Amino acid sequence: MNRRPPLLAALTLTAAATLTLSACGSDESPSEPDRIAGADTGTGASQSPSPSQAQSPDRPEIALPSDLKLVFEDTETGDPVKDAVLADSAERMRAVDAAITGTDPKGEALGFYNTGKALEAALSWVDQFKEANATLTGEARYYDRDVTLKGGTAAVLTFCADESKGFSKDRTTGKVAKTPVTKNSYVLYNTRLDKNSDGVWQTSQIISKRGAAQCLP
Repeated sequence: MNRRPPLLAALTLTAAATLTLSACGSDESPSEPDRIAGADTGTGASQSPSPSQAQSPDRPEIALPSDLKLVFEDTETGDPVKDAVLADSAERMRAVDAAITGTDPKGEALGFYNTGKALEAALSWVDQFKEANATLTGEARYYDRDVTLKGGTAAVLTFCADESKGFSKDRTTGKVAKTPVTKNSYVLYNTRLDKNSDGVWQTSQIISKRGAAQCLP
């Protein structure tokens, strides 16, 4: 991200998503987080099972704190395979935030929706929040999500994130570290997902570009 995290103000929600980016050659590193990450419909609870979720009854249930809102747009394309990719990508975002905020202390969902370098980065990012005694609060919105299928078991997903309303929060004092909104509050993500033997689209690679023109309002 743009700043290093020795101070709580440097940590933010996007941190949750950006950590996976850096592990795959992003222009940002996990030690330099900025804002929010995630997406949902506006509550901390999981949404109704998606087409991909219905295939696997053993999927982990992901819950988020009431003060953390993740909003995903473009959830239906009319193609069931692409919709499954979108759904599992969203769950990955929520899984990282759940591990950071403590609603999934064992990080069970992290390993379910991440693999390879993306998983390594996610675990590292969660540890950085723990060391900083920080958690997440606020809202992140994901939009312009576009899926390109690469055969039957791989896909490329690009999307934008509005992280202007997401912040880090000190676990002990509850103080929210608000930062000003700039063009860097908007991020372009480019991710690869691979379908495993259980039918789960796991994120294996993710890179980002902060301040990308196509994501600016």
